[in-house]
Formats: sequence, C-alpha cells, structure tokens
Amino acid sequence: MNPETLAEALLAVLAPIAEERRPGEPLELAASDIVLERPRNRDHGDWASNIAMRLAKPLGTNPRELAQQIAVGLSEVDGVASAEVAGPGFINIRLDAAAAGALAKVIVDAGAAYGTNSSQEGVSVNVEFVSANPTGPLHIAHTRWAALGDSIVRLLLASGAHAVREYYINDAGAQMERFAVSVLAAAKGEPTPEGGYPGEYITTLAGRVLEVRPDLLQLPEAEQLLVALELAYEFQLAEIKNSLDRFNVPFDVWFSERTLHEKDASGASLIDQAVDRLREQGHVFDHEGAVWVRTTDFGDDKDRVIRRSNGEYTYFAADAAYYLNKGDRGFQNKIYLLGADHHGYVHRLKAVAGAAGEDPEKNVEVLIGQMVSINGARLSKRAGNIIEMDDLLDWLGTDALRYSLERSPADSPLDLDPELLQKRTNDNPVHYVQYAHARTHNVARNAADSGVDRSEFAPETLTHESEAALLGALQEFPRIVAFAAEMREPHRVARYLEELAGLYHRWYDNCRVIPQGDDPIESVHRTRLWLNDAAGQVFRNGLDLLGVSAPERK
Repeated sequence: MNPETLAEALLAVLAPIAEERRPGEPLELAASDIVLERPRNRDHGDWASNIAMRLAKPLGTNPRELAQQIAVGLSEVDGVASAEVAGPGFINIRLDAAAAGALAKVIVDAGAAYGTNSSQEGVSVNVEFVSANPTGPLHIAHTRWAALGDSIVRLLLASGAHAVREYYINDAGAQMERFAVSVLAAAKGEPTPEGGYPGEYITTLAGRVLEVRPDLLQLPEAEQLLVALELAYEFQLAEIKNSLDRFNVPFDVWFSERTLHEKDASGASLIDQAVDRLREQGHVFDHEGAVWVRTTDFGDDKDRVIRRSNGEYTYFAADAAYYLNKGDRGFQNKIYLLGADHHGYVHRLKAVAGAAGEDPEKNVEVLIGQMVSINGARLSKRAGNIIEMDDLLDWLGTDALRYSLERSPADSPLDLDPELLQKRTNDNPVHYVQYAHARTHNVARNAADSGVDRSEFAPETLTHESEAALLGALQEFPRIVAFAAEMREPHRVARYLEELAGLYHRWYDNCRVIPQGDDPIESVHRTRLWLNDAAGQVFRNGLDLLGVSAPERK
C-alpha cells in the first residue's frame, strides 16, 4: 500500500463520517489533499496524518473525537494493521507486513520508472545555466551551476514536465572583440593587448588558428581579425562542450546571441522586434532621444535604457529579446541559474516578464548560487588566473565533484575537502551511496550462486523492523523526487540516498538473503532478494537524477 492508496482509503473512511455530521454537505476534499508523513519515531507506525485536526472545526467536533472515529474505520481497511490516536488528534497508522512489503515487487517491476511522477505534468520549462562567455575555458565558478542545472532538469523531466537545458552563447559584443585581438596578437608573437585575455590557452588557440589558416598574417588586417575570431571561437566553444560532456552535462539547446542581432527579410532583428512588442504593451517610452522601459512598474529600482540616444542597443535589449524568444519557442516558464554576482539581474528579468505581459512571479524564476571553493586547488597553468573545470575533473573525478556540489543547497557557500572526496570510505558521501548500490549487486550475485532467485514473492515474510524501515524509505522516493523538482533542490535527493544507504546497510546486517549453512532456501530468502533488488533500483534511479554513476562493484 503506497501513500496514494492509503490517502484514498482515508478519504473513503472520512466521507460517511462527514455526511453524518453535516448531512447534505459533501466533503470537498480529494485524496491529494490528505497529507501523510513518516513518523520520526518508527514505534509510532508507518504513517501519520493530521487530517482530524484540520477537519474537526468544519465538522463541528473536537480533533481527538474525530481522530478516534477515523482510526476505527481505518483499522478495518485491508492492509492496515492498526490506527491509533496520539496527542491532540494525530492518527498513527501501521501497515501489515504484506501491504508494506508489496512495494518491493512494485519497484522491481517499475525499474527505471520508479520515482517518476506527474506533479509537473503540463509544465513547459526552459532552464538556462552555465552560459559562460566562449572566450576561455570553463572554471570552478561554472561547476556548481553545471551540476545543479542539469539535475534540476532531470528532476523536472522525472516529474512530467517538458524541460530543456539551454546554454546562452554570449558571442556578440566587446568581449568577443577583445578575444579576437588577443588571439591575433598571440599569432603574431606580440604581448597580450591591454584589456585582452591572457594565458597559455590563447597561445594554443592562436597556434590552432595558424594550422588551419597558415596564410592568416598575409591577409588584410580587418580580415585577419575576423578569421582569428571565428576559428578561435569555434575551437573554444568545442572545448567548452567537451568539458561539459566530461561532467555528464548535456545541453539540449545552444543559443547564439548573434541570432538576436541578425536581420530578417524586412531588415528587423529580434531585438528590434522585442522593443516594438514591449512598446505595444505600454511600458516603453522615449526620453532625451533614448528608448526606455518603465521597469519600475515591476519592482526594478530604476527604469532601464533599452536603446541609447546614439541608436545602439544596451545589454538589456538583448536580455529582453532573448526572454521573449523563449516564450515564442513555447516555454511558459523560464528558470535562470546565475552566480552570486548577478543579483542585479533578478529585478531586470522580472521586469522584462512583466513588461511582456507575463506574471513575473510565475513565469520567470531566478536562482542565485553561492561560490564554491576547493582547498588545495591550483590555478590553471593554461589560463593562469582560474581553476579550470577540466583540471578539477582530472583531480577529483566527475562523480565525486558532481555529488558534492549537489548535496548542499545552492544558496549556501561551499568549501569542499578534496582529501575526503578521494577517499574510498564511508566518510565520503558519494562513496557511501555508491558502495550501498554496489553491495546490492554483490548480494544478488551471491544469491544467484547459492540458488536464491525471485521465483517467489511472499511480502508477509518481511517482518523484521529493519525491513519495515527500509520499505518505508523506499516508498518515500517518488515524493522526494516530486518535492525536489518543485523546490529546484537536488540536494534533497542526495540526502535521501544517504539516509537510504544507512537503512540498507542496517538491513544487510540483520536480514540474510542466503540461508546459513545447510539451511533450506525459504520464501523469506527469495522475498528478501526482491527487497534487495528494489533498493538497488532506487539507488540507481536516484544517482541518475544527480548525473552520478551507479557502479556494480566498488
């Protein structure tokens, strides 16, 4: 019996009680409105509900009296071993072993689908993250959002949303000009220009450009700059994509800022069209030759210039056009993952949403993440002044780095201990969870060697308290996934997996899948193999949501 089934049973018990107390007034309550929680103290049962405390006043009674009526009715439901009233009106519910144990087969049969849910069904979400300038390698500041952004999308997809990962390539503007000048200077053997990009990676890019275009320096100056820019940009973007692939972060959309500036057949760009659309909404005004958006109408601290008096567009214009373009592509909701130094973007993006006629509190969500530091991490020899993502992956590995970045809330500063992350001990959280998964496979291999299979399933035999605790935790997984998706908090999955690993190890220590000595194979052994395999499936599903591998041996 899962929480949904139990909630429906509770509702069925409530309906006649409500009719008796309020004849002719149907109970306006759905099973989804009934909250069931896991008691902290397992002696209090498998589930607890405060529904009697919520409904006592509308039904004209006191909470304990109503709770007692509900408990009597629940006790007669198949699968419920007992229902007791506690405190001011809580109902503690204990399932019988067969009802609780049936979950093991449900999980094994569901496989990779277990944990998926429909809580975000019908929601279309564009999640933009990383979006580093294509003028240099990814570095430590990008790692946290790369991990979290990808996992947020995985959670949304698992919860039924239509969600995509999008990378905004900031490939227009002054930074690209500085990039081109830097590469061309390196190709000529000249020092880095003032304000240019330093580092060995620029020299390497220049060398690759010369390999492809050995005639570069014989071209006219303007053409030299253009060729250097386009080739170095292509090489650097490919390197960024490769780094993200190594980090197990696939992007569905790579959106070029240049797209916003390109003219269509009528001679208008997406930015031109965006200004016209915002003007139609009534939030654009002209002042002293410049074009402004009245963003103060939506909580911004000042109105924003979208086109200067000299006719040049501001960065805000590109932001607005990009936001509108996401909506044009069918994305109702837009999530932006930004660094700690981007707080100013929050009001700006919400103002764009409001000016476009959308709900700033619903259609746009800006998540601000804090910085991450790693003790002992060395500055990149190639880039000179940053810690590269590739160096971190070589040093710590994808699994350790991703898991450690995802197991804490994004808005808390993070200082990682590299020595801990490289240990193969239970002190290392990712090893602890991966080891638990590997142990489920080891148990299954040993069971097969001993002749224990899943040819029989007798859930009523799963009576040990460690089995009840493990089943209870496994049952929670779909709700953890749904809540983590709703809150955009992958760390809830990581912490759940660590708790599950502890419960699995405790079960492993107390309940044998393989008979001792010459004892015969019994129903309980075969059924415990189902439970073991169910735990392994949930570890796999949870780790996959975090983009972390689930090794079968550790």
